[in-house]
Amino acid sequence: MNSLFEYSDALNVPYEAFCYDTNYWALPVRSHWHYYVEVLYVLEGNLLLTCDSEEFILSPDQIFLFPPSSVHSISAGSEGRIRFNVLKFDLGQLESTIHSTETGNLRFSALFPASMPKTDDFLRIDFSKPGKEKEKERAKALFEGCIRETNGRDFGYLSITRSYLCELLILYLRRRRSLGLTVREPGETAEFEMSIHTITEYIDAHLSDELKVEDLAKKCNMSYSYFAKCFTELYGQSCKHYISFLRLCKAENMLLFTDYDLSYISQETGFCDCSHLIHAFKEKNKVTPHQFRKNRSGVN
Repeated sequence: MNSLFEYSDALNVPYEAFCYDTNYWALPVRSHWHYYVEVLYVLEGNLLLTCDSEEFILSPDQIFLFPPSSVHSISAGSEGRIRFNVLKFDLGQLESTIHSTETGNLRFSALFPASMPKTDDFLRIDFSKPGKEKEKERAKALFEGCIRETNGRDFGYLSITRSYLCELLILYLRRRRSLGLTVREPGETAEFEMSIHTITEYIDAHLSDELKVEDLAKKCNMSYSYFAKCFTELYGQSCKHYISFLRLCKAENMLLFTDYDLSYISQETGFCDCSHLIHAFKEKNKVTPHQFRKNRSGVN
């Protein structure tokens, strides 16, 4: 419970695929973040999702994409059994070297950045509407193919899984193009992006400490102004806001999954005292921490 960061061994396990069934696993899945992309396909029941500061209800035959480094959680959005397919993968493993005059080198890591807008148009594909039967069956087949290949681990399974994931991401890009939506590719190099990724992991691991943007900039060998500008471009929010948001997400996790009192939680999440935690928590969630814990107790 000390960190929201979820470690992944992308080198040895670049792809994960499985079906989450509440007959076997309980919800909610606590707030967390990771460097890889996570995509859900709902088969049965409804899900309540959070992605950074936004909430979404996901229904059967709908797909949702969590961008890399986004803080997210998954809860039950309806009673009864809930089933959904899950794909987790490293965008860096999918980079295409095929050149075309239309798109150049297709860089998924640039087209699905952490800073992409957290809206339905960018994150959701809805196949439940009439006229989407063909696309729905293909999307289901892609998820099922990934699960089958990663579970079977037969000869060449990584290559086949990679092709399925690339096709799935192309579905997202085609939908965005059909809506006239684009995402500007960041101008920074991969080395720069990795330094920012490293600092976000550092922030997560040191939320209980005093964190100053000036000190974080120095750790990245950047000036304060350049670090602040680049951080905002990459994550769509200021570093100060990101730290506050992560602290509140960690506080929510501790309220939901522990019995710690507010005094301890405020210390562990880096707030000066209980009153500062209560004020910030109520501003974000519209309820006090005590009300939040009481409202959520006994759910799932």
